[in-house]
This record gives sequence, structure tokens and C-alpha cells, in this order.
Amino acid sequence: MTLLTALPDAARQTWPPFVLVTGLLLIGAVAASDGLFEAVGARLARLPGGGLVLFGSLMTLVAGVTVVLNLDTSVVFLTPILLHAARQRRVEETAFLYGAVFMSNSASLLLPGSNLTNLLVVGGHTSGGAFASRMLPAWVAAVLLTTFVLAAWKWRALRAPAEGGGECPPIRRGLGLAGVVAVTVLVIVLESPALPVLAVGIVVAIAQLIRRRVDLGAVRKAVTVFTLSVLFLFAVTLGTLARLWGAPGRLLGSIGPWATAWLGAGTAGALNNLPAAVLLSSSPPRHIPALLVGLDLGPNLVVTGALSAILWLRVARAEHARPSALTYSKVGIVLVPVSMTAALLALQFAGRP
Repeated sequence: MTLLTALPDAARQTWPPFVLVTGLLLIGAVAASDGLFEAVGARLARLPGGGLVLFGSLMTLVAGVTVVLNLDTSVVFLTPILLHAARQRRVEETAFLYGAVFMSNSASLLLPGSNLTNLLVVGGHTSGGAFASRMLPAWVAAVLLTTFVLAAWKWRALRAPAEGGGECPPIRRGLGLAGVVAVTVLVIVLESPALPVLAVGIVVAIAQLIRRRVDLGAVRKAVTVFTLSVLFLFAVTLGTLARLWGAPGRLLGSIGPWATAWLGAGTAGALNNLPAAVLLSSSPPRHIPALLVGLDLGPNLVVTGALSAILWLRVARAEHARPSALTYSKVGIVLVPVSMTAALLALQFAGRP
């Protein structure tokens, strides 16, 4: 393969995920402006029980939003919701702060659109339903183990009694809810949902802007054009080199699923999982589920491993929280091996290695 063919091929592989996340962020902004996330979070915050119940219910919310609207949308719009719920119930907020990003990464295994790395690896060659049926065992294992590790980390704080929740704002049946329903159908049914999701995002955002009810400032602050442009160019460059070089494809073709997963995790930690996905999937990988386990869960080790963690740092600081990259890695050094091992064992026992 020559440079003239490798470069366009790498660009064709790389642009759909970036288009998709733009559409999902637009839909997330409209849903947030309708108070959809706030309303659901407030209802969960009023569930009877202490901090553990509150934590578990909000981790379920994060997992659900991640699956449908992508992990980047989840960290941008749910991190403030989780912090507000913890502060309102007078529960120590650290587990909720780090749970927002760790669960977003862990829950991103289920659908192609849940994580840009999934789309980069599988491309438009499988529907969301088929992908989910293959990855469901790993997803369940990763979500459960992430919840368990974080709850064990802050067990004493979460066992403390929680005060009563505040008022529950109504759930509006507006454009935000319509956009979420529409994108849910699109990402499950379509093999290549990027352009349709972007179209839905643009339509609902314009309609909401006409109604003067949406503020896209949160998206502009969270995802700068510079950040996405740098990641896109880096990914295309690595994808081009991998096609010219061929060594990554040969390496992945010669190792088993466990080694594939750990190679994916290590590469994601070193390069960021988006460029790593393009680098390692320049040729069709031999063990796709295992590679995705590494690329999706591995970034829980370092904050530079995924765009979601970079966004989380910025959003959390804007909410006057104190996220720490060192603490992130201290938790991640336990969470990543445990969650990856559980996910790989689940795939193995389900007969999907």
C-alpha cells in the first residue's frame, strides 16, 4: 500500500466516529436544556436508602446514558448531576465524581456508538443489535465490577446516612426526549449511524435554538475544535503509518485474545484510545471483542487515555470539584486489571473469545 492510498483509507476509517460524537453531543445538549438528565437524576436521588443506594442508582443512570448517547456525552452532562445529587443528600462526593468517568468508560462496551473506539475498530460492518449481543457479557461484567470497586474504595463514606432529596422537576416530553429516542433506534438498527445521528442532532438543536431554550455553551466549553482536530489528525497519521508499516496488524494476528486486550489497554494508555484504535485496526483484528475490552477499559488507568477523561477534568473543575490525575491512576491501577479480567472471562465463558 502506498501513501496515496493509505492516507485516504485511514481518513475514511477515522471520520465517522468524530461525526457521530458531534451529533450525540448536540442531542445531549438539547436533552440537558430540557432538564431530562436533571429530572431523572433527581428522581434517583430521592430513592430511599443511604449513600450506597444513591451511588448504585446514579451509576445505573451513567451506564444507560453512556450506552445510548456515548461516553463523552455522559461525562459532560452527568458529572454535574452526580455532584449535585451527592451534595444535596450530604454524601461525600468523591465516589460520585470518579464514578462519572470510570463508569462512562466501562459502560461503553455495549454498542458501537457508545465509544468512538468501537466504531473505529468495527467500522460500519455490524448493526448495533448484533454488536450488543456479542459484547453483552463483557459489558455486564465491566459495569458490575466498576460499581463494586468504587463502592469498596469509598465504603465508609457511602455507608453514611443520606439526607432527603430535593424537589423533582418534571420530565418534559420535548425535543430532548425525542432526540434520545430517535438516536437509540438509529444506533441499534443502523450499521453506519454517524451521518443520521448528526442530522438528528442538527435538527433538534436548531429547533431548540429557535425556541431559545438551549445553551450550547456547555458543549463549546467541553469539546473544543482544537481538541477534536488534534485527535483526528493524530489518529489519521497513525492509521496511515500502520497501513504502510503493517507490523501492528501482523502482531495482532499472531497473539491470543488476552494478549490482544492488554496490548490495546497499554497502547490506549500511551497514545489515547482513539489513535490507538486506528493504529491497531488498520488490518481487521483477529480478536475484536478482546481488543475493544482493552481499548475501552484500559483508559481508566490514566486521564490521557481517553477523550472522556479529558472532558471530565474540565467539567468537574467547572463544578468546583477537585479531580486529581494521580487519584485517577491510583484507583485505575486496581480497577483496570479487575474489570478487564472479569470482562474477558465473561466473553470466554459465553463462548465469544
